[in-house]
Amino acid sequence: QVQLAESGGGSVQAGGSLRLSCRASGYDFSVYVMAWFRQVPGKEREGVATINNGLSKIYADSVKGRFTISRDNAKNTLYLQMNSLKPDDTATYYCARGRSWSPASLNEPEFTLWGQGTQVTVSS
Repeated sequence: QVQLAESGGGSVQAGGSLRLSCRASGYDFSVYVMAWFRQVPGKEREGVATINNGLSKIYADSVKGRFTISRDNAKNTLYLQMNSLKPDDTATYYCARGRSWSPASLNEPEFTLWGQGTQVTVSS
């Protein structure tokens, strides 16, 4: 079954860290662009970070220098290390699969497979 499953969300105080994981199954994970998006109720979903199969990365300006995206193709797993968390980072975080053999991208229409989401709450 083709699917993505996130884990690692939780509650943390401002300045703290969390690492999100996204386990992929049912397809050749290594050749696809992967990304993290986040959404707050009542707001549009926002692209956070993306990585392609050549390990090129793009970050949203709001997380540059604080978040790091990585992937372990042997484990079919995508990661998001989040440091120096702020209350504005509070959201549901989703991992998503983009196109195969393509440049890194945060263009949401290119992402057609989504996980169920994991909640991150940062308190001040």
